[in-house]
Amino acid sequence: MLWLQSSPATLHIRAIVCRRSASSYHAVARWIHTGPSTPYESKYAEKLQQKAQEQGLELSELRTRAKEAARLKEVANIKSARLSQERPQRLDKSPSELVRSKVSAGTSGTRKDSSPVKALESIINVPRLMSTPHTAEQISALWTTYHASRTGGTGRGFICASVPIKLYNKMLTIGKRYPMFVMPVPREGSLAVSPEGHESAVAHEFYFLQWDFHAPPFPPSVAVPDPFSRAPPSDSSALPQTATVLFTPLQEYKLRQSFATPYLILTFYPDFAQSHGIVLLRGEITPSAATAAAVPNQDTSSARFLLNQVDAQLLAMGVQKFYLWGSESEDSSQEGDQKAEKLLRQFHEQPEEFNWADLLEHARLTS
Repeated sequence: MLWLQSSPATLHIRAIVCRRSASSYHAVARWIHTGPSTPYESKYAEKLQQKAQEQGLELSELRTRAKEAARLKEVANIKSARLSQERPQRLDKSPSELVRSKVSAGTSGTRKDSSPVKALESIINVPRLMSTPHTAEQISALWTTYHASRTGGTGRGFICASVPIKLYNKMLTIGKRYPMFVMPVPREGSLAVSPEGHESAVAHEFYFLQWDFHAPPFPPSVAVPDPFSRAPPSDSSALPQTATVLFTPLQEYKLRQSFATPYLILTFYPDFAQSHGIVLLRGEITPSAATAAAVPNQDTSSARFLLNQVDAQLLAMGVQKFYLWGSESEDSSQEGDQKAEKLLRQFHEQPEEFNWADLLEHARLTS
């Protein structure tokens, strides 16, 4: 039963042994283990043999050395290729730029444990404002002038305002209770179709809004705040929370949910709430992808945005209409407050009773 342990090639060798000499047997055995001679070896057999004799080596040893030399050459080529791929990345920045980037990354003013909202100190010089007497009206005027100057005097890309702290606290209370809602924006020149399929005289585009709340900021002072401080001072509890309101087209929100792009972001800065009794409002309109890629951090007077200034103002006014009921606002009325409260309650607590026509009617009457 030896054939169970023998390969066909071995059986073939044994058959050859019966007809040939021992030297022939060893030659065939070498063919089994080393394979047939290549055309190169067959063609240059004499020269290979001569070179082996000149170096005092056996032909097999010469082959082994040649294979090892070829292997080392291949390894060297691979290393060279890897270095050539890495070199352009290393030379993208000069040594001084690399040092600066590492330092800036290690000493960034944005703390990982802080609010994701951009600090007010990064927008205006708060210590300088606190170093000299300013009234609430003066700070509001400087806030408006600042945003106008940042957009070439056109105001495009931003909206801004100042909110009395009493009204802001009421908005916070209602916003925490009803953090989501929809706002209609009129679109003249086409028929309206509500999300329920009803038609009306004027078309509207609906925007989904969502409130978000963050930790209170540092109280403003003449001294520049320490960016390495891990927690706000204890007296910061007197300041209300920072809040943001994000607006996204309702259709886009339905398709992409939390991945939808916000068209407008309202940020309420309560830094001066205790010292001056006001909260600064900043609205940032998202630039188009082409604008963001072409002119980052530059003048926006000729840029394109996902939302125009008028619509941004209407959405900001909508927050006041629906989240300031029961207030002493000049635009507040008892009937309008009751309607806004009812719509918010139905949207969150009784969605089956929420009426889109009532929403449009209330938005029309208060516009």
